[in-house]
Amino acid sequence: MRRKNWGIVIVGLVLIVLALGFFFFMLSVASKSTDPVVLMKAVGTGAGTIGGISVVMIIIGLIGRKV
Repeated sequence: MRRKNWGIVIVGLVLIVLALGFFFFMLSVASKSTDPVVLMKAVGTGAGTIGGISVVMIIIGLIGRKV
């Protein structure tokens, strides 16, 4: 039997929310930038990386560990 690691799952969910919040906040700031395309490429890369890491954390947490 495997026990789910809910701490890792919760941290993964919080990271997804933070990544989305950061992306949408920077979307509103990008209009004031001198080069909004490059800014949003960098923001999208960072938010996507954090989102991917958090999805992996959720999967690992739901798989759990042997008891």
